[in-house]
Amino acid sequence: MADEPAKNGTGEVRTDLEPLTKRFSALGAPVAATWLSGTVGDEGVPGPTTYWIDAVVRLDPAVAQTLADETAPQETTEVPAVVDDLRGDLPDGPLLAGDALDARFAESGFVATAYLDVDDATVVLVSLGE
Repeated sequence: MADEPAKNGTGEVRTDLEPLTKRFSALGAPVAATWLSGTVGDEGVPGPTTYWIDAVVRLDPAVAQTLADETAPQETTEVPAVVDDLRGDLPDGPLLAGDALDARFAESGFVATAYLDVDDATVVLVSLGE
């Protein structure tokens, strides 16, 4: 993680759902969310801007189960690389992860690493996009 570009942002913790559901249709109609966003890297360097979104999203339990059934994620001990302001919102787990689950959230110019807690009906997204 030491060589990952810095995540820059306002530090504003958001709870509105529409920006997330607009970018990530696999969320369905989520119950609640806590998230932050911003840009990656050195803001003084010209060029394309890469955006990040870190989110902890409470799903409809049926959506969480469908994601698990259709993507067959495996249990992971990896801790999601979310910004510090979201660490307290991470679900207790166990967390499930996998390429097929990540692919469900690769849309609207974003790629994501997704972690699913089926018991809590919660997904954690660590995403980048342009």
